[in-house]
Amino acid sequence: MKFNIKSGNPGRQRGACVVVGVFEPNKLTEAAEALDKVAGGYIGGILRSGDMRGKAGSTLVLHNVPGTLCERVLLVGLGKEQEVNGKVYRDAVRAAFKALHETGAADATLFLTDVPVKECDTAWKVSQAAIVAMENIYRFDRLKSKAEGAKPHLRKVTLGTASGAKLAASEEALQQGLAIADGMNLAKDLGNLAPNICTPTYLAEQAASIAKAYKLKVTILDQKDMEKLGMGSLLAVARGSRQPAKLIALEYWGQAKKQKPVVLVGKGITFDTGGISLKPAAEMDEMKYDMCGAASVLGTITAIARMHLPVNVVGIIPTTENMPGGNATKPGDVVTSMSGQTIEILNTDAEGRLILCDALTYAERYEPDTVIDIATLTGACVIALGHVASGLLSTDDKLAEELLRASEQAADRAWRLPLWDDYQEQLKSNFADMANIGGRAAGTITAACFLARFTKKYRWAHLDIAGTAWKSGKEKGATGRPVPLLTRFLIGRTVTKAR
Repeated sequence: MKFNIKSGNPGRQRGACVVVGVFEPNKLTEAAEALDKVAGGYIGGILRSGDMRGKAGSTLVLHNVPGTLCERVLLVGLGKEQEVNGKVYRDAVRAAFKALHETGAADATLFLTDVPVKECDTAWKVSQAAIVAMENIYRFDRLKSKAEGAKPHLRKVTLGTASGAKLAASEEALQQGLAIADGMNLAKDLGNLAPNICTPTYLAEQAASIAKAYKLKVTILDQKDMEKLGMGSLLAVARGSRQPAKLIALEYWGQAKKQKPVVLVGKGITFDTGGISLKPAAEMDEMKYDMCGAASVLGTITAIARMHLPVNVVGIIPTTENMPGGNATKPGDVVTSMSGQTIEILNTDAEGRLILCDALTYAERYEPDTVIDIATLTGACVIALGHVASGLLSTDDKLAEELLRASEQAADRAWRLPLWDDYQEQLKSNFADMANIGGRAAGTITAACFLARFTKKYRWAHLDIAGTAWKSGKEKGATGRPVPLLTRFLIGRTVTKAR
């Protein structure tokens, strides 16, 4: 799908469809008023007849509107004018594209970015429109013998504005939105792939392909390399699998190397059976999504590389399967991490922290400014926050605030949980420096407390995306989160430095 931005009068637009907004009850937006003027009050008459009242998310397609040059007019409900916020706007754009795809329109011009949205500027509206549009057309059918359903007719989208004053900023925002959507699509594709295809080796190959496409540096460590580095914790998880474990480092240098990088560490368990602490069979197939942290790192680096963002970022991905077997790690085993700290493994299904801790130690060699790890780490986070917000935990208040601000800007919400030393008591072990679980209570927090023990040499934050990385049920599939949050965080870093 092709996108562009242009200014102009909605009433003079040619093409298959013009999209304008309607407030509740029965109030036209400025763009809709301009269109109605050309139509001699025809649209206003439709509203007065009760066919469209402006309820948020509602749509109505009109054909052959008098006086207009377009084939169709699509009215989109925005709810009450004073209550239009970012969510209402995104939902309206989503509804518009759903309706457009149900028509035969090959092109459409949307006049929604001029609609006033609480605490959101035009650039935000443009960027979000592009992201939502691309989300709407995303399909994953590469593993089916025949694609299901007809392909959408829509091929060209113009984001219209009545004013040309902010076209340059809007064009930049459009490119950012498309880059973020591209990164999200990559993360979705990787998450949705079957686990017999998306193995640790496959993830390494994808990282190498990204490196080649964008001229980045990639390093891929195999078992012998990790043994030399003393990554006993990561390798303990890999012992039950026949798929070789990998540690991937993908380097994007958008600035002089003297600028310390942001390191993103993504959990890459390509399938998680729980190991010897075997999971229940029901919905175990969804454990192919246990590598969505890794997918989000690759998606984010793809997005910033497409934008040529002036920031230094290193993505580190520890990746393996977690399988039962005669050689698998057992509850009660004690392993030594790369940091030298010993870990008593009380539950082999708490494996994500075991691979992340060695990757967090490996991150020290980059002398990072900031490290953020991203992981589908705990079911407890789903219980605490559901599927709306990712869990955020950090030992650095300013970093946490920066990430929360980015999450709101990206419409990719996170919520901060405490990381007090009081919770560290739950990780005590009689036989090692620490246990890998802290019991049922505060499971998300104690998992982060475990990781915090390996992050003393840099600023660090942890994102638990267990509730947000994928959807179950009828809409089952990877979401691409938190690529928008991470990308917006990195964009914010460049803006701050520019000031």
